[in-house]
Amino acid sequence: MADPPACCAACATCLLCPYSCQCITAKKEKRKGLRTTKCDCSWFLFLFCVFLFTLVWLYFAIIILNDFHNFNEFIFKQRKLWLDWSLVLLIATAVLITYSSVLLVLALCLQLCGQPLKLHWLHKILLILTALVVAAAFTGLGIKWAEEWRSARISLQATGPFLHIGVVGGMTLLAWPLASFVYRTHNTGLKVFLLLVYCAVMIALYLAPLGITSPCLMEENQLPPKPALVGHRGAPMLAPENTLMSLHKAVDCDVQVFETDVMVSADGVPFLMHDEELTRTTNVQAVFPERAALNSTAFNWTDLQQLDAGSWFLERRPFPTVQSLSAGDRHQATQQRIPSLGQALEAAKQSNISIMFDLRPENHSDYQSFVNATLAVILQSGIPLQQVLWLPDGFREQVKQQAPGVQQVYGRKRLQNEKEPLLHVNLPYQDMSSEEIRQYRQDNISVNLYVVNQPWLFSVLWCSGVSSVTTNACQVLKEMKHPIWLLPSSTYLMIWIVVDCVSFLTILWAFLLLKKCSHRRRPAESETDVLLTKINSLMQE
Repeated sequence: MADPPACCAACATCLLCPYSCQCITAKKEKRKGLRTTKCDCSWFLFLFCVFLFTLVWLYFAIIILNDFHNFNEFIFKQRKLWLDWSLVLLIATAVLITYSSVLLVLALCLQLCGQPLKLHWLHKILLILTALVVAAAFTGLGIKWAEEWRSARISLQATGPFLHIGVVGGMTLLAWPLASFVYRTHNTGLKVFLLLVYCAVMIALYLAPLGITSPCLMEENQLPPKPALVGHRGAPMLAPENTLMSLHKAVDCDVQVFETDVMVSADGVPFLMHDEELTRTTNVQAVFPERAALNSTAFNWTDLQQLDAGSWFLERRPFPTVQSLSAGDRHQATQQRIPSLGQALEAAKQSNISIMFDLRPENHSDYQSFVNATLAVILQSGIPLQQVLWLPDGFREQVKQQAPGVQQVYGRKRLQNEKEPLLHVNLPYQDMSSEEIRQYRQDNISVNLYVVNQPWLFSVLWCSGVSSVTTNACQVLKEMKHPIWLLPSSTYLMIWIVVDCVSFLTILWAFLLLKKCSHRRRPAESETDVLLTKINSLMQE
């Protein structure tokens, strides 16, 4: 491959130093007669693939942030170590994507300057390690958190149109170094192969919108009503979860339902608690160190009332929002105790919101007595039964008989031969497609999906017509007056055509301009080569 100087020697030297890890000038490179070999081209291709691989992982990392609190809880249950692992994920991903992108930019600039792509062996090792780390991350995601693949598919409904524009723009810019390489190389086979691959990729990208679908591609007057908000354990970003403070913060966020988890103490008092152990959300290790590992149901109500259910929230900071709490809220958090179901029902009745709960643990030998104790508290509380949403499947028929006014919420989709129609379903957001949500809405079935924290996800479900969402971020979703984006199909069609046309014209211009520049350089190069040959002959004589 020829190497006509396309930029100044100083710029080429600045590019060569970090890429090849050699303090050598571009002129010396030329005197040494170094060229980009097939091996160098292979490493450039590997660099490009690693960059794309890491870029895809960055996209996944941003998407799974919606559910990352679940991962933090999982790690705590396994290792008893609390850390916001999302920060670790984002920092590590940022380092990998920055490293691979800087190397790629250097390689493309070197190609435009006509310099050899001599990637240093240290960069080769680091690129291999980067590829292995990202591959391990994807493998772990597929094994331990497979539902996130469905989350990624849903995310494409929110990002698809914009990803298409970004990828088309990136591939269009790639036309410049590609054209430079094509006009400099003398390998006809390689030249034809690269052009065919590039053309095939661009044609596929130009036609990609034919396969892009999103519920937010609709007219403004077709937008369904905003989904109601269900506070997941209250407002856990603003107060300790499953406390009365969390319930009141959720009310301030205009939630219509307080979602919680109920357990029953050893002396028959139903109380609010999600985990089977008390270690994560109380100071049980300090108060009852020898009993800290016991199930929550092994403690009587008197013991439970001795526990601090709020200070952990300030110490571990499960969400970044904890740092912005006022002094009053911090003091109030330290005063929180484990509330009984009766206290939560009274607070819900006074605030005129509904309460939805699971009864745990469902595999307990005394589960029927748990159901009886819970029903007794509900009936004695005086709360209107239509404000109580019952989630547990165990002994549901008994609940219907003793408290017929309680709303039954099912954690499954409807069956073909359903004996009685379902009125409320509560499912993970990954389990229902936009088409199913629309169908349930047409059949007057209330659909609540959990856990929805990110505005992009809330926007997609809003456009799909979901009835309500369970969220940790009620303070964020409350402020949304409109989906993040809403485009009529005709407007998107116009954007699609304009982007494709601009891209095509830019690519055409890049190839024509570089072809013209290559023709101008060839006579000068020929004269230089003849002069160098004559000088070399004279020196040999």
